[in-house]
Amino acid sequence: MIEIDEHALDALLTEDPGGPVVMLNLLRFRPDGGRESYQRYAEALGPAINARYGVQVDYLGDGGRALVAEAGQAWDMVVLVRYPSRQAFADMIRDPDYQAVSHFRSEALVESVLQPTAPLGSPA
Repeated sequence: MIEIDEHALDALLTEDPGGPVVMLNLLRFRPDGGRESYQRYAEALGPAINARYGVQVDYLGDGGRALVAEAGQAWDMVVLVRYPSRQAFADMIRDPDYQAVSHFRSEALVESVLQPTAPLGSPA
């Protein structure tokens, strides 16, 4: 699954422990230009959408060979993105400006994991 559906957004908000959320993104690109399409997605989000929702990329890195994992669990890229709240994330996903550029992300990926994280000690 590549796209976020309304049911998943509703569940994200229902389980909200409050406070900021860091989204773990594990990305596997299409071999035919996926990385380039993801770059277009990142550029299209740009300062306007990111600033509107308080988005902060905490970490962006190329994936390497997995040292401990089942076959096929290595990822091309890992991204940690901080949002001021789960509501800010949901509002961004629902924003028409975001939706107009999200196709670049869909076109880029063959597989992904998008997982909200909470600091240890806070309710998940």
